Amino acid sequence: MSGYDDGRNLDWEGDDWGDDAPPGPGQVVFSGPAHEGPIDLTTKYLGTWLRSPVVASSSPLTGDLPSLRALDAAGVGAVVLPSLFEEQVDHESAELARMSTTQLELNPEAPSGYTPRLDGYNSGAVRYLSFVREAKAAVDMPVIASLNGVTRGGWTRYTEMLVDAGADAIELNIYRVAANMEEAGRKVETETLELVEAVASVATVPIAVKLSPYFTAFASFARQLVDAGAAGLVLFNRFYQPDISLETLSVGPRLSLSTSDELRLPLRWCAILHGRLDVSIAATTGVHTDVDVAKVLLAGANVAMTTSALLKHGPDHARTMNEGLTAWMGDKGYGSVEEMIGAVSQRSVADPAAFERANYLETITRYASTFLQ
Repeated sequence: MSGYDDGRNLDWEGDDWGDDAPPGPGQVVFSGPAHEGPIDLTTKYLGTWLRSPVVASSSPLTGDLPSLRALDAAGVGAVVLPSLFEEQVDHESAELARMSTTQLELNPEAPSGYTPRLDGYNSGAVRYLSFVREAKAAVDMPVIASLNGVTRGGWTRYTEMLVDAGADAIELNIYRVAANMEEAGRKVETETLELVEAVASVATVPIAVKLSPYFTAFASFARQLVDAGAAGLVLFNRFYQPDISLETLSVGPRLSLSTSDELRLPLRWCAILHGRLDVSIAATTGVHTDVDVAKVLLAGANVAMTTSALLKHGPDHARTMNEGLTAWMGDKGYGSVEEMIGAVSQRSVADPAAFERANYLETITRYASTFLQ
């Protein structure tokens, strides 16, 4: 993807060669007059109009009612709650059942044991469903529940529960690393498509699919997901990679917040998919500033999801992003977000494959030239 330079480093591929650089293939230069009057930040995502394209994605902030209220006050368009993990809920239920059985065996005088019966017990699923209801009552913005399942039955069962709890939409957090050497890529794709189709068949609210970028032919797979019932695609899931401790010689997780540099991958795929599928597109990973939000909208995303920036700067950073985006739009002559979406996507290019190849060559050539001067 190529872009343009507006003096605020609004680039697509890290191009820092200045204003003298010639336009690249498919490059769009916007030079309209400054917009006068109110700026419309509303955007449509998963069939619902949001007041802002800035969405708070799943994080500890969205799992806390005071933080949710602060995000609402800051003007985010919607929130995605932390994921409900099927295996955690099942493990907790299994542990409760085990303790109940153990107590019964050790204490014959207490026929029911000393632990609560599981029917109606406040297990992980019950707590999460209660939080969905509380969140809906606490804020005015749409509340999107996030689900990370293991079994197809778990995915569909908890989807129905989340819908009944009042979630406005469900985000399927498909966090899977295909490390089994006996498992072919087509099998992984087929199972994912069957999962989405099964969930869509029971969900009475829109479902979005949060994906990794590691599918062989992602554009084709995205189309199949839409055919299977996905109303939205969230690009992309950010895997937390393991690290090795040289002190203990052990492997463990290492959490690091994203940076704006990580935005380039979702930017590319937003631009490729925009206008070619009847689906909402959310860009996530690397959205930190109003400039990042502007980029993903121009590329073709309907919303920009952010986590790390809010964790780093606090909920009110969403207000800063909205205000910065509004100022930028006014300077560039855009009166609404709808005018912006897809303005620099590949839909305006006759041959997307040639666009990608030329963009790759241009980037490499320009970067190499800096060492030959």
